[in-house]
Amino acid sequence: MKKIKEIVPTRGIYIYVVLLAVAEKRRKYMSIREDIEQMEREILSPYATLSVNSKGRDKPEEPCDIRPVFQRDRDRILHCKAFRRLKNKTQVFLTPKGDHYRTRLSHTLEVSQNARTIAKALRLNEDLVEAIALGHDLGHTPFGHAGEFILNEICEDGFRHNEQSVRVVEKLEKSGEGLNLTWEVRDGILNHQTRLMPHTLEGKIVRLSDKIAYVNHDIDDAIRAQILTEDDIPLELKKTLGFSTRQRLNTLIHNIVRNSMGKDDIIMSAEIEEAMKDLRKFMFENVYKNPVAKGEEVKAKAMIKQLFYYYNDHIDLLPSKYLQMMEEGEKAERVISDYIAGMTDQYAITKFSEYFMPQAWQVDGY
Repeated sequence: MKKIKEIVPTRGIYIYVVLLAVAEKRRKYMSIREDIEQMEREILSPYATLSVNSKGRDKPEEPCDIRPVFQRDRDRILHCKAFRRLKNKTQVFLTPKGDHYRTRLSHTLEVSQNARTIAKALRLNEDLVEAIALGHDLGHTPFGHAGEFILNEICEDGFRHNEQSVRVVEKLEKSGEGLNLTWEVRDGILNHQTRLMPHTLEGKIVRLSDKIAYVNHDIDDAIRAQILTEDDIPLELKKTLGFSTRQRLNTLIHNIVRNSMGKDDIIMSAEIEEAMKDLRKFMFENVYKNPVAKGEEVKAKAMIKQLFYYYNDHIDLLPSKYLQMMEEGEKAERVISDYIAGMTDQYAITKFSEYFMPQAWQVDGY
């Protein structure tokens, strides 16, 4: 320490060096998780949600010695069954024959990538952003919003996929135990829709990234499906946002980063926000409500409705864990909705065929 005094004549710098030495010594006794949490304090924006400041879990747990809480949540979502089922759930086009159309899983991954890019640029908590993004659509039904629409119509208490996503992580996963995620992750999942607003900047990033992802990749899929061409997109929107999916993503992400830097909010410029709204409106008019693109949804809705009423009349056909939920006081329609919402497109078709389609006689007679 004497040598340091000789090398560093300024008292203020000397104190700083001593504090660094003390901090380094303390780090030797930290767990890896605590070391990462300390790095968050030093590196992340003052507006970031620090792992150590989480409001916690409904059921207290021993902390992991390696992973901060939001990283742990991200891992739990990635390994859960509901996440795996997303690979066989519709994004826009129902059970397409082509290999390159988005599914609900590939949509989720694109949301996550957009959100992580923005979060890293703004020095916000990337683990929290990724956990929210990976979990935001876990409650989606088979056949996309068509399934959600019909369950909402049938159920007395309604059905909304964002609320169902929270129910998945709080109740349905792990045989009724749930994933016991932190409050911040559940808040971001619940409030990712346009009409709602998360309480963290990380949640706000996912909320915007969801729209950026689906508008742009749905254009790409609509062009692939020959529903649209790039020339159909209004010229003024292309001049503002870009003339390709790549350019539009670049414009939107850069605009959010530039306008949110150093602020306690996640925002776009007025011009880009308005263009984004107009592009979304264009997609609703030309793709999301297009009778060619959505022609099979009538059948999908009828299938979901018939499955619902069939299970309501044959409640014993539900898996045992759902029957257990009813014994614990859950409404029958709520539990039936849980089961159907968890189905993939193909599994819903399989169960419908099992219950309503005549089966070939299996004995060949030889």
